[in-house]
Amino acid sequence: MRVLSGIQPTGNLHLGNYLGAIRNWVKMQDEMDAQSACFFFLADLHSITVSEERETRIRNVREMAAALIACGIDADRSVLFNQARVPAHAELAWLLNGTARIGWLNRMTQFKDKAGKNREGASIGLFVYPVLQAADILLYQATHVPVGEDQKQHLELTRDIATKFNTDFGVELFTLPDPYIPKESARIMSLRDGTAKMSKSDPSEMSRISLTDDDDAIAQKIRKAKTDPEPLPELASALEGRPEALNLVGIYATLTEQTPDAVCAQFAGQGFGAFKPALAEVLVETLRPIRQRFVALKDDNTALDAILTKGAQKARAVAQPTLDAAYDALGLMR
Repeated sequence: MRVLSGIQPTGNLHLGNYLGAIRNWVKMQDEMDAQSACFFFLADLHSITVSEERETRIRNVREMAAALIACGIDADRSVLFNQARVPAHAELAWLLNGTARIGWLNRMTQFKDKAGKNREGASIGLFVYPVLQAADILLYQATHVPVGEDQKQHLELTRDIATKFNTDFGVELFTLPDPYIPKESARIMSLRDGTAKMSKSDPSEMSRISLTDDDDAIAQKIRKAKTDPEPLPELASALEGRPEALNLVGIYATLTEQTPDAVCAQFAGQGFGAFKPALAEVLVETLRPIRQRFVALKDDNTALDAILTKGAQKARAVAQPTLDAAYDALGLMR
């Protein structure tokens, strides 16, 4: 089993990133046997599809690496690196551009969402973004890719590209990856709108819990989180139509590894005046050690670069045979 997942280094991580993805990465890492491997990368090649200053991009990569390590990613047990240190990502993406079809990319809903009404003004990089994602996965012969609902379409495209390449050139080069659906997956919503995902692009800082927030900031954001006047019911099913209440109960359940029904039973009949302080306490105790590790590491550029360089060396060694075989299949002599 080989697991691969990446994250764009665009600013601070928030609670949705941690509970929705990174905590599961740590669990996968910890459950891997000696014959398996986890590859986690910072998608800095993907980040060039948005405008960003050079120094900001460099800082974001280092800070994201620090955040992942603070959350529990162990660079000695997993392969942690940034794309730009492994040129094979860009090379294979170009080779796969000959296999991917415009019709396939035209169906990608994320491009439509991100380009919006300015489709003609969007970069080519944003349009072919899914081909680079396919290269990220296929380069390492990944067998499993953790995906959320918004990434399933991209994984299906990766499988289509792999199948067409293998068929067109009569090879069995690329492994067709399967989606990895964690046993416990959390969809964390905005603290200001229970129908919208928690996001770092939301202009309101009060909509999200950042992993860098101190204890007081966390408590304040939970205290001011949008709720309703009704008490908590005995069963989570009774929270239908109460998205903000359901979100807060879900956060508590995920943090304490309980079911939403168990949380409702614990606080049944109580209002949010009682529930919010309990949630804030759990959040503070969970995030404090992560924040402390992050603060201790985030400005140690030498240590962070050494970790990313070491990870890139491992990644290049694994990626090279696949890249060489792709060149050979295409009849490209080097």
